[in-house]
Amino acid sequence: MAREKIKIRKIDNATARQVTFSKRRRGLFKKAQELAILCDAEVGLIIFSSTGKLFQFSSTSMNEIVEKYGLQFKSIQKVDQPSLDLQLDRNDSSKLSKQADELTQQLRKMRGEDIDKLTLEELQNIESTLGTGLSRVLEKKDQKILEQISDLQLRGMKLMEENSRLRKRMSELHVNSPRAVKPAANNDSDIAENAVVEDGQSSECVSNISQLGGSQDLNDSADTSLKLGLPCSKWKW
Repeated sequence: MAREKIKIRKIDNATARQVTFSKRRRGLFKKAQELAILCDAEVGLIIFSSTGKLFQFSSTSMNEIVEKYGLQFKSIQKVDQPSLDLQLDRNDSSKLSKQADELTQQLRKMRGEDIDKLTLEELQNIESTLGTGLSRVLEKKDQKILEQISDLQLRGMKLMEENSRLRKRMSELHVNSPRAVKPAANNDSDIAENAVVEDGQSSECVSNISQLGGSQDLNDSADTSLKLGLPCSKWKW
């Protein structure tokens, strides 16, 4: 007759539950010891009862087994972490690729490409976006032109100031120069008065020159040849 299979469930009676725990615990520790001996394995077993009492078994040293477990657990975490980071990078890359495709499609529509299947509302939205962008471009263009005009005007003013400064400097040099030219005579009388009398000439020559200038004014058609600086005796009329 086959043995009836017992359903595994919590034992309600506290005394029976404690007795079963003690029997099963000893059997579990025995199996762990056999596993360690037969397979040359390091076995560590920790059990807490329902009352919180600790029971443990180790084939070597429990502290060494726990320390070894901690090192091994950290190594496993380090191995699994790059996989997690790689998965996150792949997700980010997928999102960025999707956004790039959407922006590319939007740019093509702005250029007037692939618009055959667009609705009237979508076309109006594109028109509004282009109008706003065009207004900004024109505004920025006008601003740049005004800036260039202002810069040219400023440069022109600086050039005019520099030109005025150079003219003033040249005028000062001309006035202070020892070779400054005296103003030209306005009439024949001034010429006669300012003429240099050479050695051998008398004051009578200067007087005759003044009279000659007056007679020439009376008769403009007369051909008179005046040679300054010659002796009066050599004049020919």
